[in-house]
Amino acid sequence: MVGPSLSDDEMRLASYRLQIGFVLLVGISAGFIALAADAALPQVGIAFAGGTLLGIALLVFLSYWGREFVGVNRR
Repeated sequence: MVGPSLSDDEMRLASYRLQIGFVLLVGISAGFIALAADAALPQVGIAFAGGTLLGIALLVFLSYWGREFVGVNRR
């Protein structure tokens, strides 16, 4: 039989990097939206910070929801 290609540590590291990338994607997206709206540099920073916080909140929500979904459908 074929086993998993990643060890547990490698899987955990890949998951952690994916989570960081997701949060940064949301934060950078908010900063770019502020730039597109001709915002001043401090406003772009505030938008990036707010987007990053929103990304963290969304990640926590999706993690909670995902654990609940997996727990219900596990046989």
